[in-house]
Amino acid sequence: MSEPEEYERTWVVRQPAAPSSPAAAASAGAEAGVGSNALPLGTHIGEFELINLVGIGGFGIVYLAHDLSLGRYVALKEYMPSSLAERVEGLTVAVKSARLAETFAIGLRSFVNEARMLAQFDHRSLVKVYRFWEANGTAYMVMPFYEGITLRQALQKMPEPPSEEWLRGLIDPLLDALEVIHQENCFHRDIAPDNILLLADGRPLLLDFGAARRVIGDRTQALTVILKPGYAPLEQYAEDPHVKQGAWTDLYALAAVVYNAITRRPPMASVARSINDTMVPLTQAAAGRYSKSFLQAMDRALAVRPEDRPHSVAEFRALLAGSDMAGTPEVTAPHVTTQEAAAVTVSQEPVEKKRSKAMLLVGIGGTLVAVAAGGAYYALRSPPTAVSSPVTVAPSPAIVATPATPAATPATGATTTAAPPTAEIQTADRKSLTEQQLVDMLLGKNGATNSSTKAIKPFDPVDILQEIYRHRDPEHVVAVVPEKARVKIGQDKLRFRVSSHKPGYVYILMVGTNGRFNLLFPNAIDADNGIAGEGDLSLPRPGWAMTPDGPPGSNRFVVIVSDNRRDFSATGLRKVNPFSEFPLEIADRIAHEANFATTNPFAGKVICPASRACSSSYGAALFVIDEIS
Repeated sequence: MSEPEEYERTWVVRQPAAPSSPAAAASAGAEAGVGSNALPLGTHIGEFELINLVGIGGFGIVYLAHDLSLGRYVALKEYMPSSLAERVEGLTVAVKSARLAETFAIGLRSFVNEARMLAQFDHRSLVKVYRFWEANGTAYMVMPFYEGITLRQALQKMPEPPSEEWLRGLIDPLLDALEVIHQENCFHRDIAPDNILLLADGRPLLLDFGAARRVIGDRTQALTVILKPGYAPLEQYAEDPHVKQGAWTDLYALAAVVYNAITRRPPMASVARSINDTMVPLTQAAAGRYSKSFLQAMDRALAVRPEDRPHSVAEFRALLAGSDMAGTPEVTAPHVTTQEAAAVTVSQEPVEKKRSKAMLLVGIGGTLVAVAAGGAYYALRSPPTAVSSPVTVAPSPAIVATPATPAATPATGATTTAAPPTAEIQTADRKSLTEQQLVDMLLGKNGATNSSTKAIKPFDPVDILQEIYRHRDPEHVVAVVPEKARVKIGQDKLRFRVSSHKPGYVYILMVGTNGRFNLLFPNAIDADNGIAGEGDLSLPRPGWAMTPDGPPGSNRFVVIVSDNRRDFSATGLRKVNPFSEFPLEIADRIAHEANFATTNPFAGKVICPASRACSSSYGAALFVIDEIS
């Protein structure tokens, strides 16, 4: 059975033996470069001489190059999206038209960020990046020259499906490599037989993180270019920013690789499986030929629903060893509910530590501080206010909500109820709603706020979050995905992941339901708030945890990703360990004096280097997490 043609759209490292001379290399690579954007062999890029064409595809070109300074062969990858750009003169790459310039630039940043990410890792089954740089209108990365064949090619040559021992020898080092990148909140998202290289010593190497390709595909909505049917799990087909991808995404693809190796065909496409799953599980298709625990682990990782799969490499290893260490996965796909607002407890103990110790509660200014052996807990308390359904908002006029359980929605300071806003978002014609109306629904506001008014009356910190979001840079895309959109009081952990298309500094503001207004991050425990472009930041990081402490309700947040650092001292911000709090009386006065049509003091004042001015631009996203009993 032939592979889908989408494989041909991904560059594949088809490693040849190093040629004996540049002339031999020119002969070997000349035919492959005809009619393409590939550079002529013999071209010099810095200290590298191109001596062969290794692979070419829609988004990049890989050359065999001679490092003239160090006297070694290397692989040099050039960013060249053929649908967006072309070679115009010598080494120069230019965009084909002005309308494609933005997409090209986003892909270029993603290419560089991928190189930067790979350069920080040092694992035998991960590609090592020696260096990367931008020049000639494009970018390059230089890697070791790996000799071998792809797993796809190796499987095609095998007369029989590989043994379990062979497969375990393949996936064990790959799991080690995935665990390394997952610990840094990086995910491959494109594991397939043609992206695994088998080296001469039998070691598997994970190729092609494909960051630029994914971003460009997202911008052009060309999913067939970036997804491999059979290997891409269901969540990769979703266009909604709140549909989370993670370790379970890579584990699905890796299990699909094993399924292909055993059955000689890829699994049924996940989208089709979500409608009518007729795929034969490996526990039936390969029964008796492999151990039961091995097949069960693969079937579990191939579950259609993300929450049914192992959610970490450690969980997957436990399944392979014959134990189900996870029972119900800790991380579940986002689920929406509408409840009243609640408090969040923060612990300096490790996330895994159980709260079984006696605590002394001391009331200080309305904030409960609980002292326990081995750590300190902090709770932000507040009574009910307006509620909404938890929705992840990217900077787009269309806000997408997942199905919600209908519930009463009390107005601020009142006991009357109203219809839940999520149903309105789901059923209304989104084109007929303004962005303001959609944001109001998200935040549980019954009326819109006019951004041109000088003050917000009566003062409500939720309006401040809304104004921060309104003043964002729409081109700076920020998204937030809670691990659980609803969390059980005293049981679950409250975690979320921030992603940004641009590098910057992350600030998270939270409004309590009695109007308490806090700067949640950075805080006294965790002050490192930098985020890389096209990167993710999972919070809380190790060392502190957030545990829902009740009562049931909703927590509201706005995330700011700023080009430069920001100072909030002009708002009267004061420390309330480990967070900081905006005093309401000061916030009220500032809100009444501010002109929200032009700025928002609660977004902080940008801190510029002493020698020059700098951008005050930022991206932003709103999100809500509910707490339930």
